[in-house]
Amino acid sequence: MAPSRLADQLADTLLSEAKLLAELSATMQRQRDAVAVDDLDAIDDSVFCTHRVLATLGEARRRRRWLAQLLGESDDLSLSALAHFFNGNPPACVHTAAAHLADAARVLQRDVNVNRRVLRRAIEASDAYVRTLCGISGPESAAYSDAPGRAGEGSPGGHIVDRRA
Repeated sequence: MAPSRLADQLADTLLSEAKLLAELSATMQRQRDAVAVDDLDAIDDSVFCTHRVLATLGEARRRRRWLAQLLGESDDLSLSALAHFFNGNPPACVHTAAAHLADAARVLQRDVNVNRRVLRRAIEASDAYVRTLCGISGPESAAYSDAPGRAGEGSPGGHIVDRRA
């Protein structure tokens, strides 16, 4: 396969990955919106959409690995390795596509971090609401916490059955 054709295919693959990451970012926004209005169906739809896009993204990454092998590189031709592969001067189409992919990845990383905080707060608020409804006082459930030791000293440490006598 001609090198220019491979470069075009690589650029196309990188742009496909960038579009998929942008779609994931949009899904993250829809998920935040759904959490804000307690729309469980929309939350469920966003989870399904995330799984679908991640599967498609996996296919795009397999295509990039295949192209990297055709170029004589290792399976993982990272964005940072592209410039090195092309001796510091990648074709314009590859350079532009790699920049789009890097930008999309940064946006997605930010959106995932925001969603993580939003979902954690929603879980904490839900837990507090359930505790209030049930008349339970005390610390929040350790099941929703990622902080070590929140369940209290001497706790079975996440085991369902406490076998201590």
